[in-house]
Amino acid sequence: MSNKETDFSRLELNLSNCLDNYRYFRSKLHRSTKMLVLVKANAYGHGAVEFASMMRNAGADYLAVALPIEGIELRQSGISLPILVLTAGTDFFDEIIDNRLEPGIPNLFTLKALVNVLQERGIEGYPIHLKLDTGMHRLGFMTSELAELTDYLAGCASVTVKSVYSHLCVAEDPSMDAFTLEQAEMFDRNAAVIERTLGFHPMFHLLNSAGIERFPQFQHDMVRLGVGVYGVSALPGISLKPVASLKVKILQIKELKQEDGAIGYGRHGHIAAAGSRIATIPVGYADGIDRHLGCGRASFNLHGHRVPTIGNICMDMCMVDVTGVDCEVGDTVTIFGEDPTVAELADILGTIPYEIMTSVPRRIERVIVRR
Repeated sequence: MSNKETDFSRLELNLSNCLDNYRYFRSKLHRSTKMLVLVKANAYGHGAVEFASMMRNAGADYLAVALPIEGIELRQSGISLPILVLTAGTDFFDEIIDNRLEPGIPNLFTLKALVNVLQERGIEGYPIHLKLDTGMHRLGFMTSELAELTDYLAGCASVTVKSVYSHLCVAEDPSMDAFTLEQAEMFDRNAAVIERTLGFHPMFHLLNSAGIERFPQFQHDMVRLGVGVYGVSALPGISLKPVASLKVKILQIKELKQEDGAIGYGRHGHIAAAGSRIATIPVGYADGIDRHLGCGRASFNLHGHRVPTIGNICMDMCMVDVTGVDCEVGDTVTIFGEDPTVAELADILGTIPYEIMTSVPRRIERVIVRR
């Protein structure tokens, strides 16, 4: 991590915006409700270590990652918060145990595999989190599997159930609210079955970011804050603040006449009859700038002006038309942030903001700014 503002290409993480977003979701909850923040997929592209540190300082109670290797990275970087591994698999239980990670358990096969490792190592009471399938049908125990699960848990000293959880799949869609309510009711019923078997109350958690905004009555003991803290709301009219801004510096500027020919691979960038001023910037499709943003389909921000792409996006570079904009080599172009937003680029591509954010590779340095 760097605090320089002169980096060649950088993803700026606005600490103030991040904390404002966190407080917005925190305001929807009871004071006793715990907050788990998702930092999987390199914190949705924002930088897992940097973002985990920010969330720790903001007051998060738990973190969650998708894969064991993501949790190990956080532990090696000094992050001590409890970490739930959502997709623990069955091949890395020793590493999970050694790094004090807490696996999500979606089926009896995974649970038995973990218990075998724990018994070999003489460990009892290891923390686990049970995933219930309430209708998304991706991972989790079905209702029909609960009897076998509870029978197994009743005689198992190797693990301690820290939480029971499920995932809403259409919480952001008002037209699907009846289904979301069915998910919530199923979760309550099935989680209660497990609680009775255990003889104590583990944490229950169901709500994602959209769920926190739209169904706070189902907040239970903990909620899982994901894309919302990064600046994406499920509610119309709610303007959360973008945390990440991808900024790059102009490498070169060319004054081109129409007779100089076309621009870029495939010669798809056409120069205006009166000539064009073209700037090359150091980001391409290897940096998450989808090729479908080329040829003028997207425009970026340069000194408050929108400058459209021209020609095809290259692997490590692309070109923008800066005709009429007062600029020089070394000036900063904003690919996304407050203007344009990730939502705008996602709309152009017919995708979701998650994909834009997670596409920024690790070779782009993450820089925390405090303004």
